[in-house]
Amino acid sequence: MPLLERTLERHVQQRRTEWLRRPETGLYMVQGRVGGTGERFNLGEITVTRCTLRSKAEDGTQGSVGVAYVLGRNHRQAELAALADALLQEPAHHQNLAHELLTPVRQHLSALQSRHEAQTQSTKVDFFTVAREAGDADDEEGA
Repeated sequence: MPLLERTLERHVQQRRTEWLRRPETGLYMVQGRVGGTGERFNLGEITVTRCTLRSKAEDGTQGSVGVAYVLGRNHRQAELAALADALLQEPAHHQNLAHELLTPVRQHLSALQSRHEAQTQSTKVDFFTVAREAGDADDEEGA
């Protein structure tokens, strides 16, 4: 969220926002599937905050509509995400925001994925090797 705040601060100075739907928190039912292809079942509920706003320039011209749905109860994060969505739709802001906001977010997500893959790889068990070693032990006993 600090990245959103810092980046949007520079772009919002000439903008005003009109709320179409103020941030509100609610519950969503999460569904799963048996085996990935079977019948759906209700897994549980998650908390989601959503909001919708319209960005306006100082001269009163209408801007784009931004929509955000975020996990949890953080209203400020939903506001910033909706504002970023609105500004990214406007050609005047898209190029700068794509460079200043989306590139660092993509890099951060890539680093998280690499870290997760490394953790997963460190716990990997090669069952073929285990079976082969167990077979080698049986061969030595029989000789």
